[in-house]
Amino acid sequence: MKRISPLTLAIIYMALGALFIFMSIQTVSRSGWGFFAYFLVLLATLDLGSGIRMLLLHFKIKSIQKKNKK
Repeated sequence: MKRISPLTLAIIYMALGALFIFMSIQTVSRSGWGFFAYFLVLLATLDLGSGIRMLLLHFKIKSIQKKNKK
C-alpha cells in the first residue's frame, strides 16, 4: 500500500476547509446562525488546522531529508 504524502493530505484538508467555509457562508446568508452553520464552521476549523499541521510536517520532513544528505 502506497503512503500518501503530507503535502497531498494538506491540500485535501485545505480544500475541504474551503468547501466548508463556502457552505457555512451560504447557510448563514440563507437562514442565519443555526446549529448547522456552527457545525460547518467547526468542521472548517478542524480541516484547516489539520491542513496547516500537515503542511508544517511536510516542510519538517523536507528539512530533515536535506540535512541528512549533507
